[in-house]
Amino acid sequence: MARVKPKRHGVVTDMTAMCDVTFLLLTFFIMTTQFKKPDVEQIKPPSSVSEKLLPDVNLMTINITKDGKFYFAAVENSKERSELLDKMGAKYGVQFSNEDKMAFIKTPAIGVPMNQLKGFLKLPEDQRKNVITKGVPLDSTNKQLIDWVSASLEINPEYKLAIKGDGATNYPKVKNLFEGLRDIEYYKFWLITTQETNK
Repeated sequence: MARVKPKRHGVVTDMTAMCDVTFLLLTFFIMTTQFKKPDVEQIKPPSSVSEKLLPDVNLMTINITKDGKFYFAAVENSKERSELLDKMGAKYGVQFSNEDKMAFIKTPAIGVPMNQLKGFLKLPEDQRKNVITKGVPLDSTNKQLIDWVSASLEINPEYKLAIKGDGATNYPKVKNLFEGLRDIEYYKFWLITTQETNK
């Protein structure tokens, strides 16, 4: 006698839970993503085979352009940035208002001498991007860049430093930076490079 085949029913999958999970993941990734800040000027760092990653927190950055201009980016902490501006203002005799401090907190990198910083911060944010700057001074007589690093370390000794220099920067400029860091006994820092491809 032939076996009776059971009637086939279509499988219905409830996708409600899957939609919830998808939107939760999407929300998580949107909220936790950190976008790379644009460089003040175009910098093409030299290549290397190193695969070490930079730390995510407590990182200050020095950018060196092709023509040897220095830019300093303080750590992204509003309270500590405001404190840093007060320290540098006291050292160089410049008074900064609360509006100046708010502008400093929003500015990704500083590329002007201290005597021009107040005027630079007074500019609207969109105009600050278009200002041609001289860079933060660093030579044998004026070591403002090293003062920025030193004042930052006074606020928090746990700060780390990364240096991103253009591959075509003249060596004496880089040497001045290394000697200035040596003068404040700061020897450990990261050099930002582009990844060399293995062929």
